[in-house]
Amino acid sequence: MAKPVPEKSQQVIVPEPLPPARPDEAESADVWGFRDTHFDINENGHVTIRGTRYDLSGKELTRFLPWVREVLDSDINPRDVHRPGYPTAIPEPQINPRFLAELQNFLTANQIDTNGEIRLRHGHGHTQEEMYSIKYTQLGRIPDLVVYPEAESQVARLVQAAKQHDVSLIPYGGGTNVTDALRCQSQEQRTIVSVDMRRMNRIVWIDETNMMACIEAGAVGRHIIAALAKHGVTMGHEPDSVEFSTLGGWIATNASGMKKNRYGNIEDLVLDVNVVTAGGTLQRTSASPRESVGLDLRRLMFGSEGTLGIITSAIVKIFRLPEVEEYGSVLFPTFEQGFKFMYELARETTPPASVRLMDNLQFQFGQALKPRSGSALADLKSKLEKFFVLKIKGFEPDKMVACTLVFEGTRSEVEQQQRDLYRIAARHGGMKAGGENGRRGYQLTFSIAYIRDFLMNYYIIAESFETSVSWSNALALYYNVKRRLNEECKRRGLPGRPAVTARITQVYRTGVCIYFYFAFYYKGVPNPHEVYLELENIARDEILKSGGSLSHHHGVGKLRRAFLPRIMSETALQWKRDLKKSLDPMNVFGAGNQGLDIR
Repeated sequence: MAKPVPEKSQQVIVPEPLPPARPDEAESADVWGFRDTHFDINENGHVTIRGTRYDLSGKELTRFLPWVREVLDSDINPRDVHRPGYPTAIPEPQINPRFLAELQNFLTANQIDTNGEIRLRHGHGHTQEEMYSIKYTQLGRIPDLVVYPEAESQVARLVQAAKQHDVSLIPYGGGTNVTDALRCQSQEQRTIVSVDMRRMNRIVWIDETNMMACIEAGAVGRHIIAALAKHGVTMGHEPDSVEFSTLGGWIATNASGMKKNRYGNIEDLVLDVNVVTAGGTLQRTSASPRESVGLDLRRLMFGSEGTLGIITSAIVKIFRLPEVEEYGSVLFPTFEQGFKFMYELARETTPPASVRLMDNLQFQFGQALKPRSGSALADLKSKLEKFFVLKIKGFEPDKMVACTLVFEGTRSEVEQQQRDLYRIAARHGGMKAGGENGRRGYQLTFSIAYIRDFLMNYYIIAESFETSVSWSNALALYYNVKRRLNEECKRRGLPGRPAVTARITQVYRTGVCIYFYFAFYYKGVPNPHEVYLELENIARDEILKSGGSLSHHHGVGKLRRAFLPRIMSETALQWKRDLKKSLDPMNVFGAGNQGLDIR
């Protein structure tokens, strides 16, 4: 069960249960995001985003398609569509009848689902290879059952039933992972059950005295933000996937949020966690600020990726909603100057809640997504600003980069951060570019997530991958990865020209997170999803050679498990295998992530 309401605190709130999802919150099964939102090409031949949810919604993006054609050096034709065949073949379920009968003793009929498309959706995350497979080839093995527990007691009975009947369980949160963590292993002979946690989505209690909240693991990020805001507080954790990912998923993947500089990463925010394991429920009696009580078993759950148990709830830190939230942006003549600014910012100040440096190609990408203004005055203002930047300041269009900023805190905190930041920026040739550009750049994070699936319809594979790296190795890594991918695409004779771009998304005293985007035109290329996977593995090889990490926040899953021997000693890997065997000897949690498959 979730932690009980604190007894001694006088300011404890027990919020009302979250309402059921509204029809307009329905998610797409075959592409990223909400069902009411998607990119399209209109009758004028221009890209537009359907719906009303985002700043770009309903706008005509006249420059985007021409820019994509130019960057990829490919003749992308709006009438030449690679039409998806979703859903592709769905295998019949392999259901253990005794296990199913046991489930029916403690779950209702609407908590058990064998529908083919529901099972298919629970069998994948959002890697490009998975999304390509569900549209054009076949995903392979998928869950046989989907279950929806509504209480920790039901999760405990589910795990015991799986042990008794030799069934494999795979926890499911928002289905947003990009590591193949939800992919079912083809050799699995047991019944596979996807455990969808999203009905366990309550804010159990809010302790305003001690600034803590107990939240069930299936709560989705956007709902957590809205529910806490009603009481004037926030958790502050905003990963790119915050609209769809869950608290349990954040812990299981060791996630990082865009406002890490103010609130911390997920490991900084979680004070305690309840987990149902094969041997029982992992729980404790308190959530103190800090303890020294021997091995901290809670920490095993960060990055566990569903291999050790099912996270059911957590106690997290909360913060008062900021008095001030302001956006900003800075232009720099080159990426190197922007990088030096980021380095000094991390060394000399407390950076603002979010600070992200986009390279030139990513800056161009953002400019190509600017909609037609529809106003002669706005067009004139844009032309004057462009004239000032290029002609007066002397910035070069193919070298300039942009940094987007989010400031949060008290008025005095924000004003001090702004003074410090813009002073350092000026030292490196930076020019203030306004709050609106910063706001737009931050909000673009949510709408551009839809672009990858849209571009796949026009024979373009695009995907992201990330790493963390020390300051001293960061620039070399950035250039090495770009060079290696360009060379490999040329060597393979891929059509057109690849696009490789990156941004620095997080800064630390010791280094940065670099987030890459990679795309190529694949018409005429056999098995392009497999070609992409080979190329991403080559990029990962270059990252490791250049001193980067295997992942900063995406995780390992099955996508990167082959690289683990390059970053861990055999002793470390054996410890992990021994831990898995000790805690889950029957491999009830059989996703096989990180190579932790002991059968």
